[in-house]
Amino acid sequence: MFSASDVKTLREKTGAGMLDCKKALDACNGSLDEAVDWLREKGIAKAAKKSDRIAAEGLSQVFINGNKGVVLEINCETDFVAKNDEFKSVALKIGNALLSHDVTDNDEAMNLDVDGETINDLIIGLTSKLGEKISFRRFKSITKTDNENFGSYIHMGGRIASLVVIEGGNEDVAREVAMHAAAMRPLYLNAEEVPTEVLEKEKEIMRQELLNEGKPADKIENILVGKVRKYYEDVCLENQIFVKAENKETVSKYLENNGAKLVSMIRFEVGEGIEKRQDDFAQEVMNQVNA
Repeated sequence: MFSASDVKTLREKTGAGMLDCKKALDACNGSLDEAVDWLREKGIAKAAKKSDRIAAEGLSQVFINGNKGVVLEINCETDFVAKNDEFKSVALKIGNALLSHDVTDNDEAMNLDVDGETINDLIIGLTSKLGEKISFRRFKSITKTDNENFGSYIHMGGRIASLVVIEGGNEDVAREVAMHAAAMRPLYLNAEEVPTEVLEKEKEIMRQELLNEGKPADKIENILVGKVRKYYEDVCLENQIFVKAENKETVSKYLENNGAKLVSMIRFEVGEGIEKRQDDFAQEVMNQVNA
């Protein structure tokens, strides 16, 4: 009915993905012109044109149902759209779909059915409607036991989302730790989670710093012990000084004092790791006008 060359031509004309081009050609009995219109009608062609834009704004949200919790990040280009009710509604639909299905990655998630359409369709439709690149960036899910407690916290209306699981204690204690995680940006749950290669790289930097400071070479390894301990206090949730502590107790000690221990943590901050554009406000408005 159609060839690989037809798919390639359609991709070049519309910028749509290979799978969408195949679907369009299937639906239009191999007619390229009709397939172009089909992709336009579905909003796919318009969304494809925005695919190379930077989407570093958006929402991070936490969803909990029973013993399952999900944290997700959905992105857009501007803070205006991040506050849009339709954008928030799509985030809610995605979160509820993830709670209802056991999927392990974004590819599986994008094919989940939501009221008769896939999450991929929702994203494409929203991109077409709002005039910005919309992307479902990532999610993580946790399943706890009945003896464990969730603690969640959303900061700045969805700029940062954190979810922790503790064994023992209660939801209030867990939420305090989630608030701490949101504020203090831990990278790992505990020292055991720090990858060996990451720690070795940090130690090598520390060694060089000490040498540059004129410290005796034969004393450096002993000094490193304290510096590594301080590194753990900076990046590991368990080892951090609890933000509400008056006596500099660690998060681990705070939990111990409340009959609990840390089990797991998820922390998402919108746009982390994405190279953000440097548009000024006027340019941002013009981008919206010209979309």
